[in-house]
Amino acid sequence: MLLDKLKKILPNNNGNDYPKDFQQIIKNLYPESVPDEEAITFIWEAYRFSKKAHEGQMRRSGEPYFTHCSSVGIILSEWKMDTRTIAAGLMHDVIEDTEMSRNDMVDKFGEEIAELVDGVSKLSGIKFSSRREKQAENFMKMFLSVAKDLRVIIIKFADRLHNMSTIKHLPLIKQRRIAIETRDVYAPLAHRLGMNKLKIELEDLILKTLEPEEYKLLQKKTKASSKQREKYIEEFTIPIKEELSKFNIQAKIFGRAKHYFSIAGKMQKQNKKYEELFDLFAIRIIADKVEGCYAILGIIHQLFTPLQERFKDYIATPKSNGYQSIHTTVFGHKGKMVEVQIRTNEMDQTAEIGVAAHWLYKEKGAIKADDSNIDKHMRWLRELVEVLQAEDSNPDEFLKLLKVDLFKDEIFVFTPAGDVTPLPANSTPIDFAFQVHSQVGIHCIGAKVNGKIVPLNMVLKNGDSIEILTSNTQKPSYAWLKFVQTGKAKSHIKRWVKKEQTEQSIQLGKEIIEKTLRRMKRISILDELQAKPQIMGFNQVELVYAALANGQLTVRDIIDKYQPVDYNEQDFDPESQSLTERFINRARRQAKGVTVDGVANALLAFAKCCSPIPGDEIVGYITRGRGVTIHRNTCKNLPCMEGEDRFIFVEWNVKPQTSFIVRLKILLEDRKQLLKDITECISALNINISSIDMKATEGIATCIIVLEVRDTRQLDRLSTRIQKISNFISTERM
Repeated sequence: MLLDKLKKILPNNNGNDYPKDFQQIIKNLYPESVPDEEAITFIWEAYRFSKKAHEGQMRRSGEPYFTHCSSVGIILSEWKMDTRTIAAGLMHDVIEDTEMSRNDMVDKFGEEIAELVDGVSKLSGIKFSSRREKQAENFMKMFLSVAKDLRVIIIKFADRLHNMSTIKHLPLIKQRRIAIETRDVYAPLAHRLGMNKLKIELEDLILKTLEPEEYKLLQKKTKASSKQREKYIEEFTIPIKEELSKFNIQAKIFGRAKHYFSIAGKMQKQNKKYEELFDLFAIRIIADKVEGCYAILGIIHQLFTPLQERFKDYIATPKSNGYQSIHTTVFGHKGKMVEVQIRTNEMDQTAEIGVAAHWLYKEKGAIKADDSNIDKHMRWLRELVEVLQAEDSNPDEFLKLLKVDLFKDEIFVFTPAGDVTPLPANSTPIDFAFQVHSQVGIHCIGAKVNGKIVPLNMVLKNGDSIEILTSNTQKPSYAWLKFVQTGKAKSHIKRWVKKEQTEQSIQLGKEIIEKTLRRMKRISILDELQAKPQIMGFNQVELVYAALANGQLTVRDIIDKYQPVDYNEQDFDPESQSLTERFINRARRQAKGVTVDGVANALLAFAKCCSPIPGDEIVGYITRGRGVTIHRNTCKNLPCMEGEDRFIFVEWNVKPQTSFIVRLKILLEDRKQLLKDITECISALNINISSIDMKATEGIATCIIVLEVRDTRQLDRLSTRIQKISNFISTERM
């Protein structure tokens, strides 16, 4: 019947029947409805174009290469993708693997199709076994392509699924590489986009490839127990069906087998044998309406005893990938536990194919996304791309953020207005603040969880209600990076800290050269520098200032470039410098208690940006003209410093009773006698206060204290005492 329709719609196929794989695509798209003539014609032209382009090419299996392309088209049609996506899927390897060019495709099928095919071709070039930097670069290209059109990754998913299903024909080394790629990227990404069926298929194929013996064993055991399991499920569902019929509730019930990858994971995690797993029994109930889902839940809990800690309502609070369902685990007869999933037909479709379910076919092959659902599904992807496109982003950092966001479990928290916000597990109020808005995160000064002020590093739990306290004077702290979980928060904090550090370096460098040139009465050099910074190898004068502050350049370097004449060496003599400068230099030479490569009393300075004290892990950085600067290993400025050969080993060599300067920032809810309580904590430990500055804004008191301490142990004892002060919010070392 379908063949007859095709013969009426399409041009004559030289008297031959239309290929079965092509017929399968059309049958998947139009199982009952009348086929769209224009759509079928478009897919047929793409089918013929690709087949001709790949003519003569063979796969390792010995099959014509085009069988892979048509299989991708069939998978996309099963996912009910639009005409243009299916057409692009049929031709996804044409640009990369044939003599056909992108221009040929534009001429034949238009710019939209060419963009899709070109995007998939770029993804196909990714080599995950390459160096880390190259891997990161390829990840970046991948997500930029997907950001332009989500359908690119859907085509790539279909491509990867078919390649994994036919992977046995490849060499073993290549099999493992592709399987690991799929495990580390494509399966988790499918999960993030709500494509659960695809995720399961990929994971089982991964297990089959990487652990073939374990896969065969699980397959054998599952097959052996299938009849027993089916019988148990049938007995379990009988009273459910009777109750549904009694209340005239329409629903479909069917058993759901656990997939092999999941079983293997649980066996390893719980250190149990296959026979010891209790939740291999699972059913799914599909209701007509949402109200029916909750009615069925009531019936299930009435018939069987539920396991409270295994109940999840993802209908009321959907996952970030759009997944909706009610999960409950109950004790069935014979004491066996059964996992029950309850959802509507629409929810089931979304759970199976995720984001693909939200692309709607329209006439002439045009598509329109369900904007609300796409926005919900793709917020995470857009945030990744936002990080990627940041001016100061780098591939390696992007890779780190990707891994953070790709592999995290979720929790659900609430705004004060009651809106649900999904976050990665172990998230903190800072993560929540940046999720609300980047400016809320930047100016976050405190947080209330369930109505109580809490530390900013508190780990949030499911169901928490969070209110963020802000102040326009507050800035992100580098210390936040130790506990934040989301890529968005990490990215914004790092960008802000780097920007602030750059601004400080520029200002410091400018002050250094202005003071020196004025003293030498050669201020005209400053005008030349501002007019032609290129002479120093920089496009902007601000970069010269920053290089001067960071030790990459000296004032002498600049003078020699612009006015290379004799000058008085006395101008650089410390004795001729200002009182402040002499004090700074003297302090630099008196960095107490540190040995450089076994040599004491070297020209040393403690970095003011991190103020290391005994107990800190430290590293030395060789500056130009200023000796060795001692930094904490966690110093925010270390990533900005150039030249790995300029970092040297240093260690503590502290004499008794030596004190060191440290700065603390303490946040507390404002009240009377707050300063008194803080100073009493400090004096109790016999710690000297060098300076203290305290101000209150919007009910939050900010206290900046400069202290003299012996080591990190003394500082830790002080921090513990401060945390016990009433109305305490947070403390951090500056």
